[in-house]
Amino acid sequence: MNSTFKIMFVCTGNTCRSPMAEGGLRVLLENKKIGGVDIFSSGTSAASGFPATIYAIEAAKIWDADISKHRSRPLTPELVEQADLIFAMTPSHCYEVIRLAPDARDRTFLLRNFPNGDCGGEGIADPIGGSLDIYNQTFLEIGEELGRILPDIIKRITENKD
Repeated sequence: MNSTFKIMFVCTGNTCRSPMAEGGLRVLLENKKIGGVDIFSSGTSAASGFPATIYAIEAAKIWDADISKHRSRPLTPELVEQADLIFAMTPSHCYEVIRLAPDARDRTFLLRNFPNGDCGGEGIADPIGGSLDIYNQTFLEIGEELGRILPDIIKRITENKD
């Protein structure tokens, strides 16, 4: 089994939703003293090397998550292959992951649907261009989903180590 369990979040530009989700999950797992996990993110239309937006950085502070060092990167088949678990922010992100790597279907989920593997359904709206209040709301929506799915994520991490 892998010594490190790898979780990837996917959004569009990799400067808002997926970095906030990455930071939020990192805090949740640290609080539960769960190690051996590599959490990263990418974007279906991302350029390389851009920081998270100022409002995304501020919103993540709601949970004391520091995403200030985040740098964007494009979604690639190589990143998909590395990930044990992939969470997409919208159906289009989910379908794009599977288009790039069809064998990733069983480990790719729309965040709101997990653990159901269907890509259809309601996504997390993109806050880009919105106010800090919009970003805070987006972070709280992501956080609510992360809290809901945390037991299942921990179970998968633990099973990977056995």
